[in-house]
Amino acid sequence: MRTPYRPLTRRGLLTGALGSATLLAAGGAVAGCGTKPATQTEAGCVSEDLSGTEKALTVSNWPQYMDVDEADKSKRPTLDAFVARSGIKVDYTEDVNDNNEFFGKVQNQLTGCQSTGRDVMVFTDWMAARMIRLGWIQKLDKSKLPNVEANLLPSLRGRSFDAENQLAIPWQSGLAGLAYNARVTKEIRTVDELLTRPDLKGRVTALSEMRDTIGLLLQSNGHDPENFTAAQFDDALNKLKKAVDSGQIRRFTGNDYAPDLAKGDIAACIGWSGDAMQLGLEDEKVRFVVPDSGVLLWSDNVVVPNKATHKGNAEQFVNYYYEPAVAAQLAAFVNYICPVQGAQAEMEKIDPALAANPLIFPDDAMLAKSAVFMALDEKQEREYETKFQQVIGA
Repeated sequence: MRTPYRPLTRRGLLTGALGSATLLAAGGAVAGCGTKPATQTEAGCVSEDLSGTEKALTVSNWPQYMDVDEADKSKRPTLDAFVARSGIKVDYTEDVNDNNEFFGKVQNQLTGCQSTGRDVMVFTDWMAARMIRLGWIQKLDKSKLPNVEANLLPSLRGRSFDAENQLAIPWQSGLAGLAYNARVTKEIRTVDELLTRPDLKGRVTALSEMRDTIGLLLQSNGHDPENFTAAQFDDALNKLKKAVDSGQIRRFTGNDYAPDLAKGDIAACIGWSGDAMQLGLEDEKVRFVVPDSGVLLWSDNVVVPNKATHKGNAEQFVNYYYEPAVAAQLAAFVNYICPVQGAQAEMEKIDPALAANPLIFPDDAMLAKSAVFMALDEKQEREYETKFQQVIGA
């Protein structure tokens, strides 16, 4: 089972040494680099695939995003099975701890159309969208991904930053919604309740991830997070500002809200399904809620960067993890939303309780209320983040 509280959140946009003001002032470049990332094109930055002669693959992923044998921590059952089946030697590293931090590691090479030394990286939607916008990601061959074509959840197809599903393939997904501790407060069903209910005043937190917090507020105003205007963004931001000014919201957090929610130090929050699932396994009084107005769906995505020399091997790797039985085995360890159709039936054989958990396998009704935050261009990203940071006091 995964560690309940992750010290660095993969969902956090701007954390640690990479402060938001510094990053935004750099126009989207990582702090300290002083230069704006260079856009590449497929024709101008050609990658050679050596998969036909080299059975090798280098993968950079987030910590605890791969199943581990509990009896022998050196073994990764699904990955070991892939190596045995394919003959591809995988150098697997858990060195992605923060989207911006990792962006800083690879930015100079990708700006200069040089190898990063990695064939596969895993980034959250918004960062994958940025790298696609910069032309840093290789297109995958859909004919080499029959399992992805057949089994990718419909709700994760045709996203605005990858309409053809061949640049960023979801590894795991999650939801941003509401969570509350029933030991210290009554049920909460709407975002407006969270932001205005008198009994919750000063006992509420919201996420410092702009896309999740603002996305939920857009939905609460009847607007679509997948397609909204600047005026609609401002309406949602003004709603948030009122809750801040009134003292309704105590603070903005990454996933460090989780211990406070578990203890009842905060009563309710905007939070993530993975955290709520882990907390709920320990205490059924901690509950995740899909707001009546809708929920935000996000993914961490497999991408193959420019100059990676084993794209074909990467396609085999991705296609393998879209086999329902493999995906179920991975999901049993990771406990996030499994993006693979058919995995729920396979999970029945592993753990019926997990198979029935809607935070791993959301039903159609839940997915119908989900939205993926729209891809932003560079100007929008800078403008919206600046406004948001001013409101939350970052």
